[in-house]
Order: sequence, then structure tokens, then C-alpha cells
Amino acid sequence: MIRITILTATLLFGSNLAAQSAGFLPHGEFPKTDFENRSVELDSILSGGPPKDGIPSIDKPEFSTALQAEPWLGSDEPVVAYISGDDARAYPLQILIYHEIVNDVVNGMPVTVTFCPLCNASIVFDRTVDGEVLDFGTTGRLRNSDLIMYDRQSETWWQQFTGKGIIGEHNKTKLVMLPSQIVSFDTFRTSYPDGKILNRETGHARPYGNNPYQGYDDINNSPFLYNGPEDKRLPPMERVLSVVSKSEPSLLIPVSKLADKPVLNINYNDSPTVIIATSSAQSALDKSTISDSRKIPAAAAYSAMLDDKTLKFEWLDGKLMDKDSGSVWNVFGQAISGPLTGRALAQIDAGVHFAFAWLAFEPESVIHAF
Repeated sequence: MIRITILTATLLFGSNLAAQSAGFLPHGEFPKTDFENRSVELDSILSGGPPKDGIPSIDKPEFSTALQAEPWLGSDEPVVAYISGDDARAYPLQILIYHEIVNDVVNGMPVTVTFCPLCNASIVFDRTVDGEVLDFGTTGRLRNSDLIMYDRQSETWWQQFTGKGIIGEHNKTKLVMLPSQIVSFDTFRTSYPDGKILNRETGHARPYGNNPYQGYDDINNSPFLYNGPEDKRLPPMERVLSVVSKSEPSLLIPVSKLADKPVLNINYNDSPTVIIATSSAQSALDKSTISDSRKIPAAAAYSAMLDDKTLKFEWLDGKLMDKDSGSVWNVFGQAISGPLTGRALAQIDAGVHFAFAWLAFEPESVIHAF
């Protein structure tokens, strides 16, 4: 069962959760927010305990080389990998678990890198809206156990899981999600030896490397501070990869089913798709020390179409190869040797998150049948 540490209770959730979940409208904290302009019911929002910015975002991120990060970041520890052109960056979950938001500029684009531990939801957004660059922080509130962000310019409240404005000026506006994935530090540095690693120089004193949510992702657990619907098709804490399209419901693939299936060729929405789960990373929500935690498959989904041709993939002799050209590919959908070297597949997933969260926000999602 989950063991919430004293650090978690005081820094993250506060001392009286029941009392704080009522009367949450913090007009003093958010004087710019138009609470009448909303698209969600107010009683669906709970207090997570901390006040506005009680969980501090990282607004001036500092980065290290992979070599500089080795003394404090384990090879199998999870990082959010975001790549834009020649700019590859890794955001360790051991840091994000204490900050949840990093406002950054990558390859000239302002982005926000987010992680909600309660939903295991790591999502990267373009933070430019209507030509204005927004800076994001934490409201201290949750909906369906998921982080509600706010932007400091208009103080609109945004649902992290969907990227939608739910209260305020940008109500119903949707942030653009950018492809990213959780991989191990070793997988990232092998693919991007010159990549940048978010370092611990955050300006805040936190026990980076420790997990304040010890045991939270046990498959038998229930989500914390969740008052949404229950979908019994999957255990709530099952990690699922969501394959998405603009016209069809999301296809959810239980990650546990990929432990012995490093490559999965499927058709989704009449389109050939490859699921790549050839690597693994430690859970950030298992043991009290992340580097001691169990490893789980690191999965992503890609279109298997290239130049109007369908590629079929296989895992052969420890290499991911397409059967047609014999090219070798990495977990980022990039051909690294063979005739297709330099080519890349389009990533079409929206990340790996807990099943209860996907099904709360997208109840029409379909579960892949193995």
C-alpha cells in the first residue's frame, strides 16, 4: 500500500485535506481569474493541500552534460525526453516529482514540461497562446487527481492532463501537446550523447532522488484524492500507452503486456502503427529511493508509414529492425543504420499514464486486445 511520508504530507498535501477540499475558490490568491468563465463544475475540483505555487515550478532551468549528471542520476532512472531539431533535453523525474512544471525554451520554442505524480502524467506543451508566451505554475488544486496549472499572465486555470483551459480568460483553449516520452537516462545519453540534462541547481532545497510517493504505483492501489468515475476495465494504477488520432477514440495499450513484446505491429484507425517497447526505465513511484525501484517498459507509438510505404518491424538479435530495408532503429523512431539512416517515424502517442486518469478524461477510449 502507499505510504505518504511526512515530507509529502507537509510539502505537497497540507495538514487537513478534508477541510481544504471545500470552499476552494481562492480569490485572494488568483485576483485575475474569472471564475464565472468556466467549463467544469467547481465541485469537481479538490485542494491538494499546498497553496498557489506551493509546489514551485522551475522557471530558470539549468542543465548539465550527461557526464556531469552521472554522479547523481542513475543509468536506469526515468527522464522525460524532449527533442526539437538538434536540441535534445532530458528532465529527470527525480526533480520533476518535486516541481511538476519546468518553463523552458528549447530550440527557440517556449515550452512547459509537466509531470503529475498522482496520474504518472508527463506532458510537454507549447506555451505560446495567441502570440503570447505564458509562464505556468501550480494552483495547488486537482481534478480527477490531476494537476491543475495556471498561467501567470491571465491566471487562467489549465488541466494538465488535457492541456485545456478550464477556468478564466482562456477557458476552452487547448495547448498544443508536443511529442515526448519517458526513457532511462542511459537510453537518452546513448541516443543523444551531447544532450542536456536538467540539473539539481533549481534554487530549492529538495531531497532529489527520493520518492515521496513510496509504493503509490502498486497495481492494487487506488488513486489519491480522486472523486471521478470508476472504470473497471483496467486496474486504476495500470500504466497505459495511448495511441491517439483526431477522428477516433484513443487506443489504450497496457504497458505490463509489453514486457515480453518489445515490438508490436498493429493497425489503428486503419493506419499501420508500431509500438516500440525495447527499453525500460525505473519507476519514479515505487521504492523510497528511485534508483532502487523496479524497471518497467518504456513505450512509444509511431506511424509505420514512410514514403507511402508500410514498414513492418521486428526485434532481432537485440536490434529493432524493419523487415523491408533491414535498417536499424532506436526507441525514438529514428533509423540509425542501414538504407533508411537519418529517416524518422512520426510519434502518435500521448504518453504513458495511469489508466484511471486516461479513462476519467477519455472514457470512450478503447482497450487493445492482446
